[in-house]
Amino acid sequence: MRCILEANVISITVLLTKITDCRQKPSLNASRCRNFDIEKEITMENIIRIDTISQFNAHNNNETLHPLVNIVDMSKADRRTKRRINYGFYTVFLKEVKCGDLKYGCNYYDYEEGTLVFVGPGQVIGSDNGEYYQPKGTALVFHPDLIKGTSLGRHIQDYTFFSYDVHEALHLSESERKIIIDCFDKIRYELGHAIDKHSKTLIVSNIELFLNYCQRFYDRQFITRDLAHKGVLQRFESLLDSYWTSDKPLTVGLPSVGYCADQLNLSANYFGDLIKKETGKSAQDYIQSKVIDVAKEKIFDTSKSLSEIAYGLGFKYPQHFTRLFKQRVGYSPIEYRSLN
Repeated sequence: MRCILEANVISITVLLTKITDCRQKPSLNASRCRNFDIEKEITMENIIRIDTISQFNAHNNNETLHPLVNIVDMSKADRRTKRRINYGFYTVFLKEVKCGDLKYGCNYYDYEEGTLVFVGPGQVIGSDNGEYYQPKGTALVFHPDLIKGTSLGRHIQDYTFFSYDVHEALHLSESERKIIIDCFDKIRYELGHAIDKHSKTLIVSNIELFLNYCQRFYDRQFITRDLAHKGVLQRFESLLDSYWTSDKPLTVGLPSVGYCADQLNLSANYFGDLIKKETGKSAQDYIQSKVIDVAKEKIFDTSKSLSEIAYGLGFKYPQHFTRLFKQRVGYSPIEYRSLN
């Protein structure tokens, strides 16, 4: 799972060794030394922190045309080792890769023409295995300050794919890829245009248009992966069935959306969106419906009090069980029991 991590500080000894290595070995590729200098300026941690668009541009040898947004050509970056990076802004990578080249999971890969990976501010992506690679593809990067006070700023949380895991990336068809490239070209045109009173509005509008297309393409991906998603739904059902035959209700409580997503190796947002598309219900609503179905069976076991049943289902307080049951069924648990 991708998550916000606490960075571990590199020891001063290791840092000085790396600096000395760059200065004393002229045979080393000069670009490797330049790349290290940039990283050293950004952070002294195991996780590189890149907080500004200008830092990201310098890290990838691209010119800064606007302090809060850019379309970055990743192929201009120097060859470097893989590192974990914490971005302080929204980042979308258009990766031009074949399925086998995607290191972070490749399940049910639909297309090979391009892949979009979304990273929200504060998230960490990447690995630190020391392997050298040449960055490729294109990145759209924009700082939260760019969209403050705009329609996009008010609704950015609706684009839940910024919290998806990397293996839940958006895989594009060739026609979809052309639309994405066209959106990038429009943003790039505005960045190259002399700044005027229309610049911010047009740039933000084109980013919003791009994100709306991504929502449409994700809806398509949910449909084209219908068989795979039905498998997830079946596993979700099995997970809930086994949950109430175990001791987890007493030790863990009611199953949460996050718990279920984690058990199915999905991010909570992707899992929630998937369940909504497949069933028309939110994941939380689906879980609550299942709780009530189990409760209806248990209520007719008169050897147990309603409080015991509530605790056995995972409720922390019996009154919470009573309130939910009446809300969903129309009767209180004691009224429902009397119907028998």
